[in-house]
Amino acid sequence: MGTSDDSRTNVSGIDIKRVYDASDVADLDLTERLGEPGAFPFTRGVHDTMYRKRPWTMRQYAGFATAEETNERFRYLLEHGAPGLSMAFDLPTQLGMDSDDPRALGEVGRVGVAIDSIEDMQRVFNGIDMGKVSTSMTINAPACVLLLLYQLVAEEQGAETVELRGTIQNDVLKEYIARGNYIFPPEQSMRLTVDTFAYCKAEVPNWNTISISGYHIREAGSTAVQEIAFTLANGIAYVQAAMDAGLAVDEFGPRLSFFFNAHNDLFEEVAKFRAARRMWSTIMRDRFGATNERAMALRFHSQTGGSTLTAQQPENNIVRVAIQVLSAALGGAQSVHANGFDEALALPTERAAKLALRTQQTIAAESGIRDTVDPLGGSWYIEALTAELETRATELIAEIDRQGGAVRCIEMMQEQIHDAAYEHEQLVTSGERPIVGINVYRENDEVQPEILKVDPDVERAQVARLVELRARRDNAAVERHLAEVRETARGDGNLLYPIREALRARATIGEVCNVLRDEWGEYDRVRSGH
Repeated sequence: MGTSDDSRTNVSGIDIKRVYDASDVADLDLTERLGEPGAFPFTRGVHDTMYRKRPWTMRQYAGFATAEETNERFRYLLEHGAPGLSMAFDLPTQLGMDSDDPRALGEVGRVGVAIDSIEDMQRVFNGIDMGKVSTSMTINAPACVLLLLYQLVAEEQGAETVELRGTIQNDVLKEYIARGNYIFPPEQSMRLTVDTFAYCKAEVPNWNTISISGYHIREAGSTAVQEIAFTLANGIAYVQAAMDAGLAVDEFGPRLSFFFNAHNDLFEEVAKFRAARRMWSTIMRDRFGATNERAMALRFHSQTGGSTLTAQQPENNIVRVAIQVLSAALGGAQSVHANGFDEALALPTERAAKLALRTQQTIAAESGIRDTVDPLGGSWYIEALTAELETRATELIAEIDRQGGAVRCIEMMQEQIHDAAYEHEQLVTSGERPIVGINVYRENDEVQPEILKVDPDVERAQVARLVELRARRDNAAVERHLAEVRETARGDGNLLYPIREALRARATIGEVCNVLRDEWGEYDRVRSGH
């Protein structure tokens, strides 16, 4: 927000004019830049009809406490019309630790569901047809392990692996940059990612093998320009690693997906999504030689901005979430998750989760934005903003290239995000960037809503269940399979096959990850120079 009516600057530092006209796009070849929906450069969307046939997939992030409670929430959402599930895991699971690991104390079941073994995954999906539901799993460092558990349980239900649809986030580079939930050093983490690409091509062909995530980069405080640039730079690193391993870009490229944040600046967000699609298609074609248009098409999931939610006057978040869902839909998202209005306070209650789902359903059913593809396309403002975001993000990617690529630029990206977050906080503190309930329209007598509380007995029960599992399984078989994981880790074979058999034998996530820790070590940001 600028200091006068004559000078306004958006969150990315782009000057916004009082009014836009044809002169602002005179230097742009709009026919070339826009193309047709469903065709290169995909500026207008990855499908020719977009939402005219059906709306975007509406996901609700769920997962907390026990597998049984998560199953109950999943059933609740499916009964109220959610066509897809989005699964949250607790911190120990995200870090490849079992619930009885001393480092897991106090965190079991807190910010997601605790998954220790195949039996926990069985309980999560009890009574849910995994061959018919699409599931997104927010898991990174041990992503391949959770995918394998999902596959094994689906097979036990009788589902064909070709039927399985969903996404694992599996983007560990952004963990080093912005979020911190990493386990292994980058090189070994990249190996697991590439092994997952190859495994899914052969075994689970309709699964999205990675969701290259700008979401957490934006949550850490980045601008929209940085979100585009750092996300696509990470994507470049994954594609290069896969090609270096001998995979064909036209074969694995169509299963790549992206995950972006949906923030409050409606028009910048719409332009951001359009710019990212155009940039990625060009990168895949010109840099990596892709000829399959589906490998060039940037498909993305969007989640409304958690960092925009306020604990003060939390019901204002309902409006924020609606604006953000609208930006994602106008920007051409394939699936959207709407946050609960109470998520600045705790995991969402059932009421908040249903209201978030109803927000999406109302926009899809009543706003009219599904009637035509890319309804803001051709707007002088939108096209000028899309071009400016593309120019700035392209320059930033070029700088990352000059410094050796995304893996070598972890520290540089961190510093730029920290600077942007600091600048934002300064603008909020000064009042130059208004936030309702924070620095404008404040109230002193706020009434807080009911929040979801996780029973501390959950942790004790989960640990007891884990102890009982280890007592009754065939421990000799588990050790044999873990030895095969260790041997494969020392070589160059695909790790997912021996990990799958270890999990089938009731090995735990922590046991599998500890074998890899023993062989590869853990990433230490201080010692690595980051």
